Amino acid sequence: MTELRTPASRRGTNLPKMGDFNLTVILDTIRRSPNGLSRVELAGLVGLSPQTISNISRRLLDQGLIVEAGKAGVGPGKPRTILRLNPSGMYAVGVHVDPAVISFSVLDLTGKVVLDSKIDTPEAGEPTAVMAAIVFEVQRLIEESGVDPAKLTGLGVAAPGPIDLDAGTVVNPPLLEGWTRVHLRDALSKATGLPVVLDKDVTAAAVAETWVAGDNASSNFGVFYMGTGIGCGLVLNDEVFRGASGNAGEMGHIVVDPEGPPCDCGLNGCVKSTVIPRVLVDAGAKAGLVEPLTEGDSGVVVQERFNKLCDAADGGNEDAIAILDRSALHLSRAVSVIANAMDLDRVVFGGPFWTRLAPYYLNRVPEQVAHGADARDIHVPQVVGSRVGEDVGAIGAACLVLEHALAPRSERLLLGG
Repeated sequence: MTELRTPASRRGTNLPKMGDFNLTVILDTIRRSPNGLSRVELAGLVGLSPQTISNISRRLLDQGLIVEAGKAGVGPGKPRTILRLNPSGMYAVGVHVDPAVISFSVLDLTGKVVLDSKIDTPEAGEPTAVMAAIVFEVQRLIEESGVDPAKLTGLGVAAPGPIDLDAGTVVNPPLLEGWTRVHLRDALSKATGLPVVLDKDVTAAAVAETWVAGDNASSNFGVFYMGTGIGCGLVLNDEVFRGASGNAGEMGHIVVDPEGPPCDCGLNGCVKSTVIPRVLVDAGAKAGLVEPLTEGDSGVVVQERFNKLCDAADGGNEDAIAILDRSALHLSRAVSVIANAMDLDRVVFGGPFWTRLAPYYLNRVPEQVAHGADARDIHVPQVVGSRVGEDVGAIGAACLVLEHALAPRSERLLLGG
């Protein structure tokens, strides 16, 4: 007998699911309005009845997620009560694991950083040592932040891909040796006593852009994450797109220079073999600008020598400038491929290596992306740096927790979702 399977997109919903979804829609609308909104304004924006708005607002007030923030006169009639997010209504902790540095952030409900920190990734990069360092720093940060533990909703972890979302494992990331199906989510949850959400670092960066730097003007954009590796997080129709296995945005094997160096995939001139920081450092070493890397050098060493290369460029060294300019040109080709395929409104760059690259990339990439835009007669993607800052990975990791708990994702409507 053949088993009948219903696609997830065709599952139904019910009234409790609809009510919970409407609650997240209202909360998200208030979140996107820093000056707050009245109940009447909310009803006009989200299309729900005044009674539904009143009922859900009361629930949010009782839960401490919003507050009544005075009154404001809007048109004729008596002044209306303004609703705003309650920053202390909920907190989340975020951790970003990078081969060079581990970043931490504690966020309030508005996405504001309460406290943050960084530590060098343990030299060996061995999973047990990394997890022990994370647990120690998370516990220290929570204690120092003074956050009420009862309002701490969870720990978000952003890690290099690929990951297995269902199993909560990191699966053989190319720049973390020995990380073969590491059960990072469950191990950290057991050690910290917190619910843990694990996702790719590029996905976390995309969530950060929607939560902290949310901009209603653009609902389709890509976040190009410049870390020890390079990846892309996608937001389509205001929802983060994760793909079939949670690994959307892998762009390391897009060819950007057909005459470029060989890649381990068998092609030549891929992003992975042409543009990532380690490759740029190798080019700098060949030019005599930095010491050459050895096979066993850690991400910390790569970052140190990358900074020296950028120092040389900032100081006017023509060879160093040429290396960074060439990398901007190459990466813009990959960005154009993704921007065209997904018809993006906006291209956002961020990550720990972005600050040093920004002057060179923003001088080159916008023009190249505009030139390569298939729909340029209709619209050209805007190219900008992240407003979240270089800690977008850790901030995004904490935002993963807030998104998981509160964002109006369409999957919330599905029975069994």
